[in-house]
Amino acid sequence: MPSIDLSRVEPFEICSIRPPTENYSLTFRLTRNCGWNKCLFCPVYKYGARFSRRDIEEIKRDIDRAKVISDLLDEYEIGAEGSARTNYEEAAVLIDKIRAGQGGAKEAEPLTARSNDDRLRTPDHQSPTATDENGEEGERLAWFSSWFKDKPAIEDSIHHVLNWQLGGKETCFLGDSNSLMLSSDFFAEAVTYINKAFPAIKRFTIYGRTKSAAKKDAKELMAFQEAGLHRVHFGLESGSDRVLRFMKKGATVAEHVEGCLKAKDAKLSCCVYVMPGLGGALWSEEHAVETAKVLTEIAPDYVRLRSLEIFPGTDLAAAVQGGGFVEASEEQMAREIGIMVERIEAECEIVSDSASNLLAVNGTLPHDRERMLAVVNGYLQLSHREKLAFSLESRLRSFVGQYGGMSHDILNVVATWLTNLGIDISGAPDHEVIKAIKLIRSKLMP
Repeated sequence: MPSIDLSRVEPFEICSIRPPTENYSLTFRLTRNCGWNKCLFCPVYKYGARFSRRDIEEIKRDIDRAKVISDLLDEYEIGAEGSARTNYEEAAVLIDKIRAGQGGAKEAEPLTARSNDDRLRTPDHQSPTATDENGEEGERLAWFSSWFKDKPAIEDSIHHVLNWQLGGKETCFLGDSNSLMLSSDFFAEAVTYINKAFPAIKRFTIYGRTKSAAKKDAKELMAFQEAGLHRVHFGLESGSDRVLRFMKKGATVAEHVEGCLKAKDAKLSCCVYVMPGLGGALWSEEHAVETAKVLTEIAPDYVRLRSLEIFPGTDLAAAVQGGGFVEASEEQMAREIGIMVERIEAECEIVSDSASNLLAVNGTLPHDRERMLAVVNGYLQLSHREKLAFSLESRLRSFVGQYGGMSHDILNVVATWLTNLGIDISGAPDHEVIKAIKLIRSKLMP
């Protein structure tokens, strides 16, 4: 007989948005959604989600609920050994027992939040089904918004804890978008409570705004580090004040630099995100050159590339429709990456781990500079048709890597081009290939 009363098992709130390095982390929400939420390019938190600060007792309840789930998985020996698939199958049986133990009162919600926890998902389950009067744009909105769930069901929470256990049980991410807006005392109380429940955790990370870091004094930031914070993930996006103003980032270049340097002085690891393409066609070179200058001054531990994708429903999409913003081409974005790699004069690691990126430009500067530039130049030297074929193959690999296979609509488009050796678009007109590339890009989660 299990010692844990199944009626005590309850879901807890999970961070749908977290860095790729935290895919196997246990997550808790210290705040909900984004307190700024004005960036033109950002589709996150734009679908009715409201910002709120969470009470510490509410957070502790979530930690307690996660602890019950973790203990339950241990009791049923789920996650201790065997393949991921086997463990998730055993978890599905446990979920049925929990529902039965709760009298079936809590019927499972549709599992629509597609986090990295859902190891058994299939592309067919991922395909959007909701449409509206906007046709393809409505499908894309449905596809994107289905990744987020403010109120997860029991199965979401169990999958999340199991994912953390399979990942080694050592990391924790505390969200949502800017935990530096909180006091160090509040943060320390949450971390202390987590450590008591999960003593195996060795690393805590957060998202933070550079403006919030710039406003804090050295003592306050050091208190975050002493409480257990290891790394802050900052969204720089650009080193151009012109681009930052246009995109309503809510931070200046000076605040970017000050915030990151203060974090480093507090012995916090600094990871920054940069968006190739954010300057559009007009400010493409300026965006790249000025961003390289800022990265040289900051010298972060990591620079993560997140190529711009324009989502319907955002203010940037409206700017495109109104003629106020012209999207940079894939060639321009590749050149931007080349400029940054060539001009950054600092020791840092460049990471291209977003599905939105065309090129896999990864390495440590300055050691790997020439190798990374060779990747960029190799693409730029291709002919127009070769670039199209490269883009299609690259985007398709990203989709398969993210979802485990092709969805029916994508397969229908590319089926006639598939060969035993790969993809052959020699008989396809440009507009059909470009349409296929856009379809795939529209369904990739950046």
